[in-house]
Amino acid sequence: MKKNIAVIFGGRSAEHDVSIITAHTPIIQSLLATGMFDVWPIYIAKDGSWYSDQVMNDISYFKQDNFETNLSKQKKVQIMFDKGLKIIWPGIRSRIIQIDMAFPAMHGTFGEDGSLMGLLRMADIPFVGCDLFASAVAMDKVLTKQIISTENIPIVPYIWFTRNDWETKKDILKEKISKLKWPVFVKPVHLGSSIAIAKVKQNSALENAIEVALHYDDKVLVEESIENLIEVTLPIIGNDELQLAAIERPLNKTDFFDFNDKYLSGGKKSGGVNSQYSEIPANIDQELAKQIEELGKRTYHALGCSGIARVDFLIEGATKHVYVNEVNTLPGSLYQHNWKKIGVSGVDLVKKLVNLAEDRFALNKKITYTFHSDILKKVGGQKISE
Repeated sequence: MKKNIAVIFGGRSAEHDVSIITAHTPIIQSLLATGMFDVWPIYIAKDGSWYSDQVMNDISYFKQDNFETNLSKQKKVQIMFDKGLKIIWPGIRSRIIQIDMAFPAMHGTFGEDGSLMGLLRMADIPFVGCDLFASAVAMDKVLTKQIISTENIPIVPYIWFTRNDWETKKDILKEKISKLKWPVFVKPVHLGSSIAIAKVKQNSALENAIEVALHYDDKVLVEESIENLIEVTLPIIGNDELQLAAIERPLNKTDFFDFNDKYLSGGKKSGGVNSQYSEIPANIDQELAKQIEELGKRTYHALGCSGIARVDFLIEGATKHVYVNEVNTLPGSLYQHNWKKIGVSGVDLVKKLVNLAEDRFALNKKITYTFHSDILKKVGGQKISE
């Protein structure tokens, strides 16, 4: 009997559309190709409404000119998280589907940041990818740096601040930023897909870059730019035992690998993360590659990652100094183009990820989460009168 697997995507996030792509290429396509699952797409619209219809397993549904009109005709679903996850279509002809496993494909806020994982943990079902804790930490670029630096993993110098900090002590912060080695990067702390990131070369452009970042987030990171940069990334899968993909080098034409480089510069048929301007494997010397692989594994374990993640690195071209930049717990399109290069097909990849989710779920079942005591019988308090 086929298992019911829910692929959850969309959401109230700046990365909404990227999430739709990841959900379909390769997740839904590959899950269907296995023949092992009934795939139930759960689409969360930009206004937060939840929908589910197997017609949404085809990405062409979302590419229609009249998409919003067709979506308005769909009946919203209700999701029950009581002793499992159920999709409910309410009404006279109500319908309920019991979900056996979830495959999150929601980039950014309310998904990849651990919010969705918290719901799935409470529902007590297995789900693919990093757990709540690693997802929440990795989504915060500052927390990531703070944690991995305690493990003596190299990072570039930076400062961070909140919206309130910027509004109340702007001059102090600008003074601190001035002491960094310029150019600098300004980044929203909780966003991915390179949205609202700016490379600032002159002080006159700094405030505008920070205001743009604060439009999307309430916490901002300003860090030194590595000039003569070699940028590489390393996809990893596994729980305790890790499997590494190839080290990949984006061959972007801009100062950094931005949203257009990642998703648009490959043309209309690129589909998902743009792999047309990447070098796989990266043309770097063997010793440097070993260092990157070791740092990747250490970073993955330090953050408590499981299932899948991607570790991004910055290399100073002249000195060959390596810095961990950030960690992505839901790589766009699972970086399937990279895994294919080492012989792991899209179907093999999703099957491995499903198995890893089931293994983690089985281990978590051995943990006791409740504690029985007599405290309520002994606690004092005012009696309730009728």
